[in-house]
Amino acid sequence: MRWENLTAGPAGDQARDAALFGADAVTTRTFDTPEFRGITFHEIRARSIVNRVPGASRMPFEWTVNPYRGCTHACVYCFARKTHSYLDLDTGLGFDSQIVVKINAPDLLRRQLASRRWHGEHIAMGTNVDCYQRAEGRYQLMPGIIAALRDHANPFSILTKGTLILRDLDLLEQAAEVTDVGISVSVGFTDHELWRTVEPGTPAPERRLDVVRTLSEHGIGCGVLMAPVIPFLGDQPAQLRATVRAIAAAGATSVTPLVLHLRPGAREWFMAWLEHHHPYLVRRYERLYAEGAYAPKWYQRRITRQVHELAQEYGIGPTRAGMPRRIPEPEPETPPTPEPTQLTLL
Repeated sequence: MRWENLTAGPAGDQARDAALFGADAVTTRTFDTPEFRGITFHEIRARSIVNRVPGASRMPFEWTVNPYRGCTHACVYCFARKTHSYLDLDTGLGFDSQIVVKINAPDLLRRQLASRRWHGEHIAMGTNVDCYQRAEGRYQLMPGIIAALRDHANPFSILTKGTLILRDLDLLEQAAEVTDVGISVSVGFTDHELWRTVEPGTPAPERRLDVVRTLSEHGIGCGVLMAPVIPFLGDQPAQLRATVRAIAAAGATSVTPLVLHLRPGAREWFMAWLEHHHPYLVRRYERLYAEGAYAPKWYQRRITRQVHELAQEYGIGPTRAGMPRRIPEPEPETPPTPEPTQLTLL
């Protein structure tokens, strides 16, 4: 495992001028409990916790906080799998079971927010791996992180598939009284058979929608990132309708569809999963994603149109001025040459 050279980005990134932590700052642990059996935690003391998003990414935010690397949600399509290769870790099972925990994240964030060089910019969380994955139940980093943001009235947003966010409901309410707080929950489909195979470590879709419902009941607007819409498995009109209907019933303030994209690292793992579970679809996927990580524009537009029409039918209104900030779908980069450069949020 490569610790000394670990930095905020991949090799060749200008941010890789100093390691985020050294090997002497790493403690490796395992826990013999049912929920953590087979998972290894690498506890580290990070040197920095607020990360600047490279301008070329075209993300709708500039700063992120990621207290974990790797994710026990084990979503077979997760774009963040590639980041495990920076540690010389496997991007398949290794990503699901080798979890890096930045145990000093709350204290480090509080110090950075108090710095004169920090000007209170919006901070996005959950945009790499889920900050409310299973490990958060043991390490409890998010209460300290939210408290620091609250105490500095610093705007922030959280994107999650985890129901554990409700543990921090009081803190979120307190933060929302002093700053702009945006919450989005990711629910790409409500099909249970699909969920059990493609997102095996996540709470069930209806449990995630319970989060939306509970937050709404407490006055915290919550949008849904309908992601990913999985071609040929979760994109039929009846499936889209069932999902949007459930999202509307949960009281979501908005729904934003995002079609599955397959970046290197995730692509190989997803295609291996597809070969095992749905071999008849392999050729169709090879054709659909022949040009790169994104499905063709015509397909993305079709899904977006269908979901927006259903949202209107079920009364999910558009985002309005003064509503809580959410994490919108980033626009795919339009490549200047036939070789596309494709970056996205999820």
